[in-house]
Amino acid sequence: MNNPIVNWWRSQQLKLSLKRGDIRRAMQLLQEIQKSGATFSWLEKLFRDKLQLERYSQEYKRQTETLTKQLTEASQQKPNLILMPDEKFIKYIYKIFNLIQHDEYKLQSTGIDERIFDDFESRLVEYLKEEFNKIPEKQLFIKLQDALEDINNLKIGQDPDYRFSLTPHVYFMKYFLENVYCTYLAWFLIYQDALLPSKVNILDIAAGPGTVAYGLALFLQSSSGFFDIPQMHISYYSLEKQDAFQFRGLQFWRRYIESRLTTVNAYFRFVTTDIFTWKTQSNNLPKDFFDFIVISHCFFLDPAKRLEANNTYKQIFATSLKNSGYVLLIVQDKKLFKVYDVHQVENQEQEKNVVHKFLAELGLELVWYKYLTSTGLRTSLPGAEFAKFAQDKLPKKLYMSPMIQQYFGQKYQSNYALDDYVILAKK
Repeated sequence: MNNPIVNWWRSQQLKLSLKRGDIRRAMQLLQEIQKSGATFSWLEKLFRDKLQLERYSQEYKRQTETLTKQLTEASQQKPNLILMPDEKFIKYIYKIFNLIQHDEYKLQSTGIDERIFDDFESRLVEYLKEEFNKIPEKQLFIKLQDALEDINNLKIGQDPDYRFSLTPHVYFMKYFLENVYCTYLAWFLIYQDALLPSKVNILDIAAGPGTVAYGLALFLQSSSGFFDIPQMHISYYSLEKQDAFQFRGLQFWRRYIESRLTTVNAYFRFVTTDIFTWKTQSNNLPKDFFDFIVISHCFFLDPAKRLEANNTYKQIFATSLKNSGYVLLIVQDKKLFKVYDVHQVENQEQEKNVVHKFLAELGLELVWYKYLTSTGLRTSLPGAEFAKFAQDKLPKKLYMSPMIQQYFGQKYQSNYALDDYVILAKK
C-alpha cells in the first residue's frame, strides 16, 4: 500500500472513530496522520482545533485554581512575589519545544530552544576541551575510559563509584545536557502553574554538578524578551556526596551563567555528604526554609538501599521543607516501574497506581505528575526504530556529538531525548 492509500484509510478510520465516540482512537489516528506529513482534511483540522481548545480550557482552569490557592496563601504569609504565567511565553515554549499533551499525564517534546541550548552546549564543549588540554593525550584516554566504564553502571541500574578524576567530565559529556533539558521543562511546568516565586530557596539532593540550577537558569534566560521578571533571588543548596561534582559544576557556572546579562542573583551553598551516613541532629540544613526540595535520578532498585534513602528523604522533608513548599521528583521511567516489578504499558490507571506507591514510600501527597517522552509512547521503541526516529525528529547535540565520537568512538549523532517522570508533591 502506498502512502496516499494509507493516509486515506487513516482518514476514514478517524471519521468512523468520531462517529462511534471513540475519542482516544481518533486522537491516536490524528497523531499518525500528523507524523506522516499528510495534509489534514477539514474534519481533521476541526478535530485538532477542538482538542487544542479543550487543552487550553483545562490549562486555564488549572491555572485559575492554582492562582486562587496561591493568592489565599499569600494573604496569610509574608509576601513572596510569584512569577505570573505569561500567555505569549507559554505558547512560545509549547511551539519551540513542540510540546504535545497526549493525555492528562503524557507530554511529548521533540523540540528545543536552540538560541539558549546551542550556546550553552558550545560553551560546555569549550570548557571540557580546555580541561582535557591540561592532560597528556595517552593519560587522557585512559582516565576517560575508566570514568566511562564506572558511570555506565547507571545503564544497568547500578550505582557508580564516582571515584575517578574525570567522572564529572564524562557525566558532562554523556548525561548532563539531557538532564538539564528535562529539568528546564520541569521548571516550565511549575512556572505554568504559577508556583515559581521570584525569591526561591531550593535544596537539591544528590545534586551532581547542579543540574537542577542550570535547568532553572536556562529557563529564565528563555523568558527574556517576553516579559520583565522581577529581581530573582535563588538560594541553591547542593547536597552531594562527591565534592568533585560540586566543584566542576560551580566552575562551569561561574564561566557560563555568571557571564550572562541577567536579573538573577544566585547564592550557592554546598553540603558534601552521603545520604547513607546522614545524621538528622547534626546536619546544618536550615529548618522550614526551602520552597522546593528536588531529587533527580537518585532512587535505588535495591530494597534495603531504597528504604534507607527514603527514610533520610522523609526526615529532610519533615524538617527543612516549608509547610507551603513542594517536592520535585524526577525518575526515569524504566527505574520507576522496575522498582515495583511492573511492565510499563499504555495504561494510565496502572501508571497512576505506580506513582502513588512511589509517593507513599516517601510520605508525600501528589500535586501532579507528567511523563515526559520524546516518542509520545509509554513503551520503548526497538533500538533501530528509535535511532531513525531520533535522527528525523529530535534536536541534535551539534557540538557535543563530535567530542563523544572522538573520545568514545561513538558512530551516531547524539540527540536530546526524554523518558522521565516529573512528579510534584507536598508533604
